[in-house]
Amino acid sequence: MTTSHGPSMETHPDIVDMRMRHEMAERATSTPQGQAVGTLAFLTGIYMAASPWITGFNALSTLAVTNLVVGIAYALLMSGGFGRAYERTHSMAWGACIMGIWTIIAPWVVAGSVSTTKTIVNNVVAGAIATLLALAAIAATHKAAAGQAGRGMTAPYTRR
Repeated sequence: MTTSHGPSMETHPDIVDMRMRHEMAERATSTPQGQAVGTLAFLTGIYMAASPWITGFNALSTLAVTNLVVGIAYALLMSGGFGRAYERTHSMAWGACIMGIWTIIAPWVVAGSVSTTKTIVNNVVAGAIATLLALAAIAATHKAAAGQAGRGMTAPYTRR
């Protein structure tokens, strides 16, 4: 008794689509620009986490803890190679962008009176850099998607 088998797993459309998306994310992070963004983002996150002790506002515990947690989360999020699929890459970078914006506004919104000149300058500069690096990661994923579509391959989130 012989049975007709469908397409092999290697040529299944879902497998091919997953492979293309993985390659796109890999291309975005393997360029010198992508590696620079990842490295700078990691260092920015580490700085954000340590900044209360570096700039001397660790006595302002609510902001110190906020910077520590957000800095570690940002460093881990952005150093993860931007994700291994376009959707994760894209959403992780947007999440990191929100963390950068939070860092900017944190001196005015966390509990206690922590909006000193030192904390404001530190958080606005670090948050702005974090936001710009996250936007650069978003741009890299869009560039990789556009390159994929330009070669006749379907870009993510498009209908066939």
